[in-house]
Amino acid sequence: MKSDSDNYSGHNRITTALLLAAGTGSRLFPLTQNSPKCLTLVNGKSILERLINNLKSQGFKRLVIVTGHKKECIMDYLGEKSGDISIEYVYSPLYKTTNNIYSLWMARNIINEPFVLFESDLVMNSTLLDEMVYPDRMAIALMQPWLNGTTVSVNKANRVTKFQEGTTDSYSDIRYKTVNIYSFSLLSWQGIIKKLNQHITEGDVNSYYETIFAEMTDNKSLVFESVSFDHEPWYEIDTIKDLAKAEILFPRELKKIDRLDNAMAS
Repeated sequence: MKSDSDNYSGHNRITTALLLAAGTGSRLFPLTQNSPKCLTLVNGKSILERLINNLKSQGFKRLVIVTGHKKECIMDYLGEKSGDISIEYVYSPLYKTTNNIYSLWMARNIINEPFVLFESDLVMNSTLLDEMVYPDRMAIALMQPWLNGTTVSVNKANRVTKFQEGTTDSYSDIRYKTVNIYSFSLLSWQGIIKKLNQHITEGDVNSYYETIFAEMTDNKSLVFESVSFDHEPWYEIDTIKDLAKAEILFPRELKKIDRLDNAMAS
């Protein structure tokens, strides 16, 4: 899909990231019993390390992490800085009984600038973020047999027109899977905060934040440009089976000495 990122000058690039990492990762037990999901190793390198490397390569300067389950593991691992990226933490004490709508709400007071939203179970090639560092974009992928969950419809201008829950109903249009990476302008974020406040005040703490994005897309108060993730590897790791598939897509990187040994053996 064609992007209009060339219309943005360099100073419009987003340099703040928000990572939601509060959940227990129960479907990855026992790997997540004593460690948060984002520290799960994929061929020797954690999901979090891979994300940090991707953020560094894209020039990010600030990372805010909403923590919950085993928060001290993340804080001990990263500290307050990684390279040029400053790191801040927001603890969600109700992480066991709330969903990601609540985690996103927890970030309402600490972020007051454009940012890119990430989940803690994604691994991807850094180049996939090239078009995501500009405001009001949404990562999507064509539906595949292994994908499930929220889908969206996209018009000819690559704008997201509607969110749909699940994929069980038959449909005639082309559906795309949400990859759970979103970028927001400050204006969009301010509108989202208002909606978040409404939902949380009404006790809606167990929904997904897509509920709000869907409402705002329907009333056109939020407009996403879609960014295709079909041209490079990415994977969402929810289960042990997912982890096995991700390790096929993201093989272990050979160290220099290993490459020399392989060359000599051949």
